[in-house]
Amino acid sequence: MQLGIHYMNFTQPGIGPEKMGPLLRETAIAAEGIGSSWFTMMDHYFQMEQFATAHDPMLEGYTSLGFVAAVTNRMQLGLMVTGVTYRHPGLLAKIITTLDVLSEGRAFLGIGAAWYEREHQALGVPYPELKERFERLEETLQIAQQMWSDDEGPYTGAHYRLAETINVPAAVQKPRPPILIGGGGEKKTLRLVAQYADACNLFASDAATVGHKVEVLKRHCDEIGRDFSEIKITMMGAAPKAAADPAGFLRDMEAYAALGVSLVELANIGPDPVAAVRQLEPLVPRLAAIGA
Repeated sequence: MQLGIHYMNFTQPGIGPEKMGPLLRETAIAAEGIGSSWFTMMDHYFQMEQFATAHDPMLEGYTSLGFVAAVTNRMQLGLMVTGVTYRHPGLLAKIITTLDVLSEGRAFLGIGAAWYEREHQALGVPYPELKERFERLEETLQIAQQMWSDDEGPYTGAHYRLAETINVPAAVQKPRPPILIGGGGEKKTLRLVAQYADACNLFASDAATVGHKVEVLKRHCDEIGRDFSEIKITMMGAAPKAAADPAGFLRDMEAYAALGVSLVELANIGPDPVAAVRQLEPLVPRLAAIGA
């Protein structure tokens, strides 16, 4: 099993805007130094109210990942996950391609249907009903795949119309950057994973829930003739437990690995993200041995 570091907390004691860049840089370097496979960030304009307040600091995700790309060499980089409403699909594919080129082939598109209504309304970003957001999500996936192909022709959907899907330079990764869809909705989200994605990310409340979601995904794959083994199963984990109870955390990961999970993301929710990342270093080889 692999480890990913999810950088989501920009509220640190004594850290103002002028020091956020250096702290992000040092955390990313520390993450790569301990052997983290992924480095991800959120796609929000306001900090989540479930975690802090809308007035707590939040940096734009893709600008931040471009910064991280310049100070790292190995980790895969992506947002967990891009809100489909925040960027026009053609521009989003161009952004991911740019990140892939500048990181020398380390970008992935993590995407979902979006949910944080307050930041949409506050900044004037359209926030359609959930049904339409899922329709837009599917069209965005189709547009991204077309822009990462040899087809430079038009795209016509119910919500998006592109006259030309030119995308030069092409992405470094072939045939394209990986696509991850976040969420565990059984009727729509996991169906889209089966049809379009290379990976999914599940919020793991317990092993039984994850096992059920994996079985639902397998059924969707069977229905469309997709090889389930092609899809990487990832999950968000509990960073405090990993640090405070490593043995218990590893036992939990063994149960998830048995269900097919191959990467766990841990977030920097504490006051010192660099120290928190370094504290995880002994877990990396032990995680790698799980499911090997």
